[in-house]
This record gives sequence, structure tokens and C-alpha cells, in this order.
Amino acid sequence: MVHQAKTVRRLLLKWYGDHKRDLPWRHTQDPYRIWISEVMLQQTRVAAVIPYYERFLALFPDAAALASAPEQKLLAAWAGLGYYSRARNLRKAARAIVELSHFPDDYAALRELPGVGDYTAAALASIAFGRPHAALDGNVARVLGRMLAERGDIKSQAVRNNLRALAGALLDPKQPGEFNQALMELGATVCVPKRPLCGACPVRPYCLARRQGLENQLPAGAGRPSASRRKKHLLVIEKENKILLWQRPADSSRLAGFWELPELESIPGATIHGGVAGFRHTIVNTTYLVQVQRAALRSRPSGFRWLAKGDLEDLPLSTTAKKALARLSRSEPRA
Repeated sequence: MVHQAKTVRRLLLKWYGDHKRDLPWRHTQDPYRIWISEVMLQQTRVAAVIPYYERFLALFPDAAALASAPEQKLLAAWAGLGYYSRARNLRKAARAIVELSHFPDDYAALRELPGVGDYTAAALASIAFGRPHAALDGNVARVLGRMLAERGDIKSQAVRNNLRALAGALLDPKQPGEFNQALMELGATVCVPKRPLCGACPVRPYCLARRQGLENQLPAGAGRPSASRRKKHLLVIEKENKILLWQRPADSSRLAGFWELPELESIPGATIHGGVAGFRHTIVNTTYLVQVQRAALRSRPSGFRWLAKGDLEDLPLSTTAKKALARLSRSEPRA
């Protein structure tokens, strides 16, 4: 396949020029904005990222603004995207960029920034600065794995090394950023995990999995952990236009610094007023069946705080708390 690299590049770049999605980060060469988009897109769907991306840049338009952001404001802007270490690492990296007095413009320097791994450094180096580095994300690995008819576990280091070598051999040295994005786009929209749209693929003649009728079986990957369900019982307790919440400690293993509604078992003295709503919330492979009820208290328990409702937009609320309050708002009778 490597000896056909020029043809693959030409076909893929032509397809990308004709079919790429109109995404806001594709209208800029500002490395800061491209960096924010790349980090947000890790583990998160494009459609979900777009409104967060636009709001985040309105709040933190450059590295200096991000470097000086208070943590609660930063987490509030990120709330709902998940994987919150990404936001904290962004701020750490922004502080490093401010100290450098310029945005690093090569792979090695980018790789030194907190939270920037091989993929992000390669994507930034190629897209923002035209450096010839192949970017291997999940979409690209799937495309190349099918092109090679790779039968090994795509998550294994040996297979990833093979795919990274192929990505480097195919990379267009004159348009590395466009080529990397073209491969990513192909994996995101055509060479999808299940039932790939091979008829729309510009490089299908060079796909060994397609030739062997294995496009729906390859690439192989480690099995996903079994799904589980858990019940969660949240209370909405209000007093004088304030609401009772608790904050996860800074050393919490997840959602550190985020605010939560109290759970039933944490306030045994609460008086339940009735059901409000129920909803499901999935985190990775666990689905939480959440029941929300109104309640009342005579006095505030230790570890909880009354917070003004008007201040909630500026605080990092957990997604379950946001969903619970949204359900409550919809369930209120209209005047």
C-alpha cells in the first residue's frame, strides 16, 4: 500500500475538500483555538463539542485568559463534557505557554505541555504549523486497520506502532494538516465502527478488509466491560431562593470541586414531599437510574451549604445535578 501512497493522498484530499463538515475550528489557524478543539474532541462527539467550544472561547479567548481562570469558573465552563482532568491540564498548559511568551510550534515542544500526548502534539503540529507529523487517533486507527486488514487487537501497542508507521508513510508532507484531518474525517463519517459506508469511501480500492469481506469484523479490539446499573436518589431542598448542595473535595477521584445535590442516605432527617422526576444518566459503562424528590430540613447538616439559585450558572454543577434541576423546572406547574 505504501507504494500507492501518492494515489491514496490525492484521492483522500480530493474527497476531504468536497465532503468535509463545516466545523468552527476549521475556520482558524490560531493554534490556541485548534488546541482547545482537539482537547475537547477527545472522548466527546463533535455535535456535543461545538456549543462548549464557542462558549469556552468567549470566556477564555487566549492562553493568558485561560491561565488566569479561577478553577470554579473553568470547571463550570467545562461541566458536562466529562474527563475534567482535561480542563485542569489545559489551564496548566496555558500557564506554561504564558511563561514561554509564545505558543510552541513544533512537536517536541508541544509534547512538553501538560496533558499533551502524542496524538494532540502531532495534530497541533500538523494542522496549526504544517509540520509533517502523522496523527493517530481512534478514527485514523480504524481506517488504517481496515486498509491493512489488521487482525490483531487495535488497542495493543504492537498494532498501534504498525498503524503509526503506516500513517507516517502515507502522510502528505506538503499538506500534513489537511491529510491528517482527511483521515480523521473519513473515520468519523464513512469508515465508522459498525456498518462502514464503503460505497462512499474514496480509497476503497486500497482497503484489504473490504476486498476480503471483513469490513464489518475488522479491526478487532478489546471487549468493552460489561454494563451495570445503579440506583441514585437525589433530594432537592430549597429555602428562601437558595438550594442545598455539597462540594466534592479537591482530592476526589472524580468530579473534584464539583457541586452535587444531596442523596437521600446522606440526610436521614429530611422530610420527603413527593416525587419530582426520574431519569437515566450513563457514565462509561454504568447507567444510573436517578429518582429526584423534593424535601425539607429543619437545619443545615454539616458538610452542606445553602447556595443562591442565581449563582448556580457560575458554579461547576455535576451533570446529574443539572439534569435533576432541569427536570424539576419542567415539572413545575405554570402560572
